[in-house]
Amino acid sequence: MKAEDPQRPDGRFVIGISDIRGKVGAHRAIVEQVEMGEIVLESAHVRSSTMVDLDVDLEVLADGLAMTGTVGAGWTGECRRCLEVVSGNLVATIDEIFEVRHSEGETYRLGYDTVDIEPAVRDTLALNLPMTPLCQENCVGPDPERFPTSSEPGASLEPEAEPARSIDPRWAALSDVTFDGPDAASDR
Repeated sequence: MKAEDPQRPDGRFVIGISDIRGKVGAHRAIVEQVEMGEIVLESAHVRSSTMVDLDVDLEVLADGLAMTGTVGAGWTGECRRCLEVVSGNLVATIDEIFEVRHSEGETYRLGYDTVDIEPAVRDTLALNLPMTPLCQENCVGPDPERFPTSSEPGASLEPEAEPARSIDPRWAALSDVTFDGPDAASDR
């Protein structure tokens, strides 16, 4: 992407559309990598230096512009069980509408000669980042030797003895029931 590119007058995600505006059904394909600012969720994030893969098609509509295709980026986060660093590649489908009189939360803003696709790309990536990533499906969680369950200094890692409970007299007779008699094998 060059600064003097007529299709990119204002930046990396701003596309010039003056040559296709008003031509219903006209298309413009965008297949490239673009650097995006950071996207952060509590569980995962896309770093600011990450390149975003764009493979989208812009189509002129009677009252706006449609963008369809895929966007992708590498992400990093923490495993929800063991808290180790996890990373992966995200590829998400994008299908958005841009309008001059856009509806907040439903469509995106369309300029007269340009369209800024960054908000749509950013929202799509953020909505598709993993909420609870795992380092591997069978991750068993933290190592008790490295991550004790008690935050008190000097606390023992041994389980505490269960306090003695008194038996409700209505259920006391059940404590005498055993399943070891001669009929026990036929019950199973």
